[in-house]
Amino acid sequence: MTDPSDRSADHADDDLAASAARELRVAVGRLHRRLRLVANEGGLSASQSSALARIAKGEADTAAGLAALEGVRPQSVAATVAALERDGLLARSEDPADGRRSILAMTPEGEALFFGGRAARQEWLSSTLRERLDEEELALVLRAAALLQRLTDR
Repeated sequence: MTDPSDRSADHADDDLAASAARELRVAVGRLHRRLRLVANEGGLSASQSSALARIAKGEADTAAGLAALEGVRPQSVAATVAALERDGLLARSEDPADGRRSILAMTPEGEALFFGGRAARQEWLSSTLRERLDEEELALVLRAAALLQRLTDR
């Protein structure tokens, strides 16, 4: 038979995890919104920003590769890529090894928007951390960031 104190300890852990999840979700959401404002990414959607990031990092160079990484249907990525092409941020070229495939690359305008936004986010966050937190709090942020990385590692 299960000891009732074990159940209450499990319940307390669940409550702690639920509280942590709620607070983290709110804080990350607010930070994400603020970073998007700072970056001034020209009205890009989240999927467009993600596609540019994956291409910039060399994680994907085809629509099929983007779809696989994003866990979405190829049709969804096709719409995202078409919008980025229309806005002059992405360009397609024929794959020299397989003429049926198109290789995606950022245009100079796409690179300027992506890397400019990244630099703006980094500068805002660095200066805000310096202005609002002391050294002990900054060390705590570093430890928390390592824990958050563990949550997202597969």
